[in-house]
Amino acid sequence: MAEIVIRNVAKRFGSFTALHSIDLTITDQEFMVLLGASGCGKTTLLRIIAGLETPSEGEVWIGGRRVDHLPPRERGIAMVFQNYAVFPHLTVFENIAFGLRMKKLPQAEIDKRVNRTAELMHIEQLLKRYSGQLSGGQRQRVAVARALAMEPDVILMDEPLSNLDALLRLEMRAELKGVLADSKTTTIYVTHDQVEAMSLADRISVMNGGKIVQAASPVEVYRNPAARFVGSFIGNPPMNFLPARRGADGQWQVAGLSLSGPATRDTLDFAIRPEDVEIASEGFRATARVIEPLGAHTLVTTEVDGKLFRAVLDSDLKVAPGDELRLAPKSDRIRWFDPETTLAV
Repeated sequence: MAEIVIRNVAKRFGSFTALHSIDLTITDQEFMVLLGASGCGKTTLLRIIAGLETPSEGEVWIGGRRVDHLPPRERGIAMVFQNYAVFPHLTVFENIAFGLRMKKLPQAEIDKRVNRTAELMHIEQLLKRYSGQLSGGQRQRVAVARALAMEPDVILMDEPLSNLDALLRLEMRAELKGVLADSKTTTIYVTHDQVEAMSLADRISVMNGGKIVQAASPVEVYRNPAARFVGSFIGNPPMNFLPARRGADGQWQVAGLSLSGPATRDTLDFAIRPEDVEIASEGFRATARVIEPLGAHTLVTTEVDGKLFRAVLDSDLKVAPGDELRLAPKSDRIRWFDPETTLAV
């Protein structure tokens, strides 16, 4: 069992607080992604779990054992970094075997583990090559294989695909998800790329300003953001937001449209994803500003009530800049946020 429990973990660098009282439980064999923009604290949290940083306060538990006082080598973890950290003077075989030799395992066990992990990562034909003879994607596979060969309780990954080109990232995402599921290893993966997060994670922890804003499944984070920040960060393009005011009849007035909504207060922020609006006879009055054909659909940036409003429409629909449109939100996809707390209501 390799459940990870983070209790009230904070990290301060002088007067700057990088992490604010983080509480998070990652279940055994779960693939957890820490997602956020640069500076949100995701890598700092990963380094605290790894033992590369000491928390200012709080506890870290792995497999029922408190580890925040232990050095990295005693935590039962392996780490894959953004840069490949592949030794250029060693062959692929020796790179994968490096940690195993440090543990003084028998040669037969080293051979077995190296060959097995090389097959998992589809690099068994490269075992005699040196890193200078490898592509970027192959080097990253070597780094992952080296981590898997250690048979750790936990694998920590810090933006491991960010140095690869788009096609290689796509291939590696698919391979990583399958390999780590087969290895039955608990994984924490740090990224700023929401596509990676959505495609890989069992759960996503969205971080902002040193706090976890929401921890939930990719579908839940996408469909039901817990805060305005999550809705604006997850999704490409992100959610549309418009101010809403409740009328005397109890209906919400949003850019000239009357909508039903929660009766919590007199002002709210209306939110809808661009793919959840459609052309209709009744809807927001919108003026098309920018048209972006994207193959199967077209992204139309419009102006609604003086604010930018994006819509993902069928590519067969002919729209030109300056056209007047009526955009109707799908009622079951509307979300509402408190403008003061920015939390969902």
